[in-house]
Amino acid sequence: MEAPERNLAFDLVRVTEAAALASARWLGRGDKNAGDGAAVDAMRLSFNSLPIAGKVVIGEGEKDEAPMLYNGEIIGMGNGPSLDIAVDPVEGTNLLAYGRPNAIAVVGAAPGGSMYNPGPSFYMQKLVVGQAARDVIDLDAPVHVNLRLIAKALGKDTNDLVVFVLDKPRHQKLIQEIRAVGARIQLHTDGDVAGALMAVDQRSEVDVMMGTGGTPEGVLAACAIKGAGGAMLTRLDPQSEAEKAAIQEA
Repeated sequence: MEAPERNLAFDLVRVTEAAALASARWLGRGDKNAGDGAAVDAMRLSFNSLPIAGKVVIGEGEKDEAPMLYNGEIIGMGNGPSLDIAVDPVEGTNLLAYGRPNAIAVVGAAPGGSMYNPGPSFYMQKLVVGQAARDVIDLDAPVHVNLRLIAKALGKDTNDLVVFVLDKPRHQKLIQEIRAVGARIQLHTDGDVAGALMAVDQRSEVDVMMGTGGTPEGVLAACAIKGAGGAMLTRLDPQSEAEKAAIQEA
């Protein structure tokens, strides 16, 4: 009789559970940095108990800015499979701080050397749908065209579609275009990884996620979307990059 092999997926679930439990102590207490720090500490400790040779491709920032789970950090015991790791110990730190739903602990893993590294890129355009509509979307198509094709693929009327959109000034035109078609919108202040997961989860009322969000969050969401059989189309957003640079200069 052979000993059962370890299940890496279950191990990664435990990593996210540890981060979630640690950060939950800070739910609604108004201190997003403390909640994030607790999650980072718990996640790093859990990772280093795993038999993997992991490298953080998307983490909490560069080494001089974040002491834990920084970009390029080596994690794990070093005696297992080579993995590229993307982490967000608390995706939605403001949601956690203010006691709102949809703050989640996220880990993505891929074979070593295979995960997209966005480098300094900050924003990307995103379009996410579940498996039933994965073959009909086009990032270059007008909003009304995408929504009508998605509705047809789902067997719905466009008036019954629910679109996840971040409630940001950059999305004013997008919101107008969605409502012009008759679709409904769920506006969220933060948490577009959760929004992407909602779009591919048949149990959710969200049918599609649209808009511009964080690039690291896009890579994290892509790991789950690929596993769930959905589709995610993205493009790095130079206009939003310019906006970020202007804010930093100011």
